[in-house]
Amino acid sequence: MAFQPVFLWSDILLFLLIAVVVAGVFYVRSQPHMLEPWRRVGSSGSAMASLTLLLLFVLIGVLDSLHYRPRLESVSAGTNDVRHSVEVHSAFDVLAQVLRRGTEKTYSAPFAAYLYDKENIDRPDGTQFRDYPRLKHAAVHLQDPPSQLAPDVAFGLARALPVAAAVWLALALGVARRVARQSACSVASAWRAIWRRETPIAWNGALTALGATLALVVPLCLLSADYHVFGTDKVGQDVFYLTLKSIRTALVIGTLTTLVMMPFAIALGVVAGYFGGWIDDVVQYIYTTLNSIPGVLLIAASVLMMQVVIDSHPDWFATSAERADARLLALCGILGVTSWTGLCRLLRGETLKLRELDYVQAARAFGVTQVRIMIRHILPNLMHLVLISVVMDFSGLVLAEAVLSYVGIGVDPNTVSFGTMINQARMELSRDPMVWWSLLAAFVFMFVLVLSANLFADVVREALDPRLQVLSRNRLIRKAAHA
Repeated sequence: MAFQPVFLWSDILLFLLIAVVVAGVFYVRSQPHMLEPWRRVGSSGSAMASLTLLLLFVLIGVLDSLHYRPRLESVSAGTNDVRHSVEVHSAFDVLAQVLRRGTEKTYSAPFAAYLYDKENIDRPDGTQFRDYPRLKHAAVHLQDPPSQLAPDVAFGLARALPVAAAVWLALALGVARRVARQSACSVASAWRAIWRRETPIAWNGALTALGATLALVVPLCLLSADYHVFGTDKVGQDVFYLTLKSIRTALVIGTLTTLVMMPFAIALGVVAGYFGGWIDDVVQYIYTTLNSIPGVLLIAASVLMMQVVIDSHPDWFATSAERADARLLALCGILGVTSWTGLCRLLRGETLKLRELDYVQAARAFGVTQVRIMIRHILPNLMHLVLISVVMDFSGLVLAEAVLSYVGIGVDPNTVSFGTMINQARMELSRDPMVWWSLLAAFVFMFVLVLSANLFADVVREALDPRLQVLSRNRLIRKAAHA
């Protein structure tokens, strides 16, 4: 085999979580009462636009989670000894091969043809002079970069934008044909209905976000074949490639932490609220004690202890990727253990109210067991709070990783993340001339990811929270009365 598959624990858990989400989607589609709130989410233009961007981020994260070790060439001819590299690659690395074509010597600005710093260059006669050296892997096709670079970039943009428009039009027509089949109308009628917001799903929001993304991504990808579109960092790595690699780390932190957080929060919150008494007192004591400890100090101590364990057992890990993945999973676990208290408190308060309702009292009167009451009658009425909390906590966890990696207690230094990029860029801001593109690239991508998650979370909260549904219904009634 030309490669050896590598299954990191974070990959397995991420794909398991995706499988659970897909199974949940099929289950919700078979339950009309559960499907109705999600139809309200789908009818929101901002929700569909945010979901489109989130799915693009997820696609990059999934491709970057398909890891393998490439096969090495045999040292001696005629031998059948198969060896694989200790360096772990991913399917995304194969697709982004053009971004990994080679590293420069040091910093270079976006779309530059020269290094960012002057160096001593030898003349043919043996003398030296100081100038900006040419890059080895970017703008090499230009004979006279000062006069040719701007027209070449403009020509690349002019060539890429029609490609982006063609891809968008093909996808938009596919959506229109689907709407036409569902509505039993012509494609032209479906096209008009999409842009007049007359479809049950706000396809106009999704197509608008997709068009804007393609208009930015396609030119960047095509121009990346000839330029470092976001420049290079201190060791000459392409910043655009590092930024895209950071997406997987953000997704892992934002999603896998919920696997640790939810069991604690749901179990302890429901048990404390339903039984009350000394059980409630113990649970309150636990999460009050945890909340009284400064979170950053607790996370720092836990991460450092875990790092000591990893350093003491190097034989546990065959590659550096497995070692970095162990610290990433440890950080997910630590963040989950320290962030479940808020959801637990919320579920406890809601359970205190639900246990006094008539249908719960009737179940007790009929002799239904306590466990069955909690699973059958209490937990389903709490799931909207769980979903809202998970979606809204995602952006907070992404930002938490950035802050922790910035102060040096986050992911492994070998793991590419927004936090490590910002941490490495902080010293670059104080140099002269200032290197600003690494920080800006990490900030922009993290901002788009967090903003998309927050906008989607707001719509989900409005659709699933019964109190907000009542307020929205009352507003519509008052507006109709005034009209």
